Amino acid sequence: MSSPVVVAEIVRSGFVEGHHYGSVVALAPDGSVEWSVGAVDVPVLPRSCNKPIQALAMVRLGLDLPPELLALACASHSGETFHLEGAKRILAGAGLDESALQTPPDYPLDDAAREVVIRAGGGKTPLQMNCSGKHAAMLATCVLNGWDLATYRDPQHPLQQAIAATFTELTGEPAEVAVDGCGAPLLSASLIGLARAFRTLAVAEEGPERRVADAIRTHPTYVSGTTRDEVTLLTALPGAIGKAGAESCYAVALPDGRAFGLKTDDGAPRVRPVLMAEALRRSGVLDLPGVDADAVRRTGVLELLGGGKPVGEIRACF
Repeated sequence: MSSPVVVAEIVRSGFVEGHHYGSVVALAPDGSVEWSVGAVDVPVLPRSCNKPIQALAMVRLGLDLPPELLALACASHSGETFHLEGAKRILAGAGLDESALQTPPDYPLDDAAREVVIRAGGGKTPLQMNCSGKHAAMLATCVLNGWDLATYRDPQHPLQQAIAATFTELTGEPAEVAVDGCGAPLLSASLIGLARAFRTLAVAEEGPERRVADAIRTHPTYVSGTTRDEVTLLTALPGAIGKAGAESCYAVALPDGRAFGLKTDDGAPRVRPVLMAEALRRSGVLDLPGVDADAVRRTGVLELLGGGKPVGEIRACF
């Protein structure tokens, strides 16, 4: 990535002790680039930001889930009880159980949920891994189409080929293929392409695109968890859709066509919501009717502690 740009400062007791470098893009309602910082036209790996687009491909292939389970197919879930039960419901609907999952065993992402498992003497399981909703949906799509289950993660599998075609269509860009943390194929896109894809979902008035967008809108806790910053942001932005990914990726789109994509070079998750809150403010989203501007601002507040008390912050500077 050329010409790294400082997008946030780490400020402790008035002293700037470090920086985060990255890139941010904002699309105007008509889909054009309104403004950008950093390298927004080069490929990145959006990680779990890709999940709503993957879910769209599965709906186009015939996957028919109730809205909350379709939202779970888009999720990096926290591993709360309703997430795990939801993934089991997706599998059961296809005549499968969690033994079919090829997600690597893991603990829940949510601290409280993880502590419950450990205190009960439990260990890591594929179901608890945050991508199990997506993998359950992939398996259900394979059952529906009569495709092999053992190789559903292979990039040459018909499922993954269909997902790749949908991804290229929505981003408008050719994609490099990597392997994501869950073992499924991971497709590259520029931040412009990623924002463009989310915009397509957010402005859709009908069809599979609208179904995926509405699932995210109506069940944001299934897309992440009950305590996550993504839920707070989506609740504060009427009609918005959004998805965070590993390595500090984030994409958000509004029904009026505005869309945002960002990534930091160091992949630090702590700065991700700080940058998105500032991007939304810079584009005037906080002034739109119905937006809970205070809630959006709160998602962008990250205090630094000294002796257990706030002594600084990480602040956006673009």
